[in-house]
Amino acid sequence: MADDILLGRQPILNDRLELVGYELLFRDAANLLRAQVDDQAQATATVIANAFSQFGMASALGSFRGYINVDKTFLFDDVIRLLPSDRVVIEVLEHGEITPEVVERCRVLKAAGYTVALDDFVHLSPEARSILDVVSIVKVDLVQMESDEQLAALAAELRKLPATLLAEKVETREQFERCHALGFKLFQGYFFARPTVVVGRRLSHAHTTVVRLLNMLGDDAEDREIESLCKQEPALTLSLLRLTNSVGMGVRTPISSIRAAITMLGRQQLRRWLQLLLYAGGDAGGNNNPLLAMAATRGRFMELMAEQLHPKKRSLADLAFMTGIMSLMPAIFAAPIEDILVELRVADEVRQALLNHTGEAGDLLALAEIGEGQPGIDLAAIMARLPDLRIEHINACSTQALEWAGQLCGAQG
Repeated sequence: MADDILLGRQPILNDRLELVGYELLFRDAANLLRAQVDDQAQATATVIANAFSQFGMASALGSFRGYINVDKTFLFDDVIRLLPSDRVVIEVLEHGEITPEVVERCRVLKAAGYTVALDDFVHLSPEARSILDVVSIVKVDLVQMESDEQLAALAAELRKLPATLLAEKVETREQFERCHALGFKLFQGYFFARPTVVVGRRLSHAHTTVVRLLNMLGDDAEDREIESLCKQEPALTLSLLRLTNSVGMGVRTPISSIRAAITMLGRQQLRRWLQLLLYAGGDAGGNNNPLLAMAATRGRFMELMAEQLHPKKRSLADLAFMTGIMSLMPAIFAAPIEDILVELRVADEVRQALLNHTGEAGDLLALAEIGEGQPGIDLAAIMARLPDLRIEHINACSTQALEWAGQLCGAQG
């Protein structure tokens, strides 16, 4: 059943650290951490069919490609043709059975316009060599490399091919820099996606969003309308929170929503700040930062979950969104969350969720992290603390959040 699958995604970046795609991750809803199902081919086919036809996952990818891992059975299933060839990369497992039939099937798919990648590549086996002239991307698993020398030798051999090299499971800056020097052009791993170790980058703001906000202020729009537009621009929202909470603003009341930040800042100050951004000529590429896309997804997912659990308590949904979008501030601003919270006066529920993962906001943040593939989180304990929580709610909210964030990236990317 499609409802038994939870969909996540992990950013894939180029050598300029620009977002170019997402690997779509499929999980068993009965055990989100292991990502296993009884029939992988059937489950994957069902999820893809429902995602593209019912939930609009094509728009959830924005302008970027989706990388989809398939096994031998699914590779030969006609349902694979439901995937738009210009929007996906089909990943074939290197440790799977690469037979002449598999090679020929990949050749047919390539002729039909599909991009084929060889996943979890470790060594140049005879079977792997038979498919290397068909695939366009080779994903090298860094975790399985026994030494730097083995990685260097493998990269030297692969550079002779026309295929693009992708380093997966990159966990440190040193690994990224070494792979970059060895000729890898694409990268994937916790170094880019986890808030604990990631490159801090300057935030930029969409020109069109700034203009729209200025026009809304000129038309005396409601705070709720302004808040709604701000939420669509994660970089702008994070900068707004920092500005409102700066020492010079003299904030005394903890902030629990984006709307509260707008109110505290005041319309005149908000207008001046937006004019400054406009005059500074900020580009529209802020949402191409995968961390900003992840922040938007987290915030929206947590907001939707709070609405599902407490449909009559809008304040909790606002608080949940704020917690989600702030949870990646350490990565985006390259600073510990403790240091960031020194200058940010936020509601105690937000603070405790960010620092300790406690309270309902902390549980919702943990659910978002489970959907991103982070291990070691006790789902059973969370569900025990939230008795109204249902797996189908998680699935639906996750899909809606991915679609919402993807539409933002697609519109502004």
